[in-house]
Amino acid sequence: MFLLYANAVFGLLFRAPFVLFGVTLGFLVVVAYAAGGFGLANDQNWGYGVSVAVSALVLVASVVRFGVLGPNLVSLLFDVALLVLLLHPQSRSYQQIWFK
Repeated sequence: MFLLYANAVFGLLFRAPFVLFGVTLGFLVVVAYAAGGFGLANDQNWGYGVSVAVSALVLVASVVRFGVLGPNLVSLLFDVALLVLLLHPQSRSYQQIWFK
């Protein structure tokens, strides 16, 4: 959840989503990060879905645009870590048991 909020804040500060997607879609990505974090914080299924979708979308777009060893290697590592943490079996089982 922290990484989702951090990606939203850093996305606004450093404009990384705007470089990948343009102004309109970049703003939607930042909003999706914040909404996904909010949904996870409040144990909502839609929050988990939004979080996984936006994380996968940004990871794929980043790899397609810059490659695996591109200039944004640290950013790419955080995107991979976020997606792995969301899809980890313990996170997935917690979501299935407790979320509404």
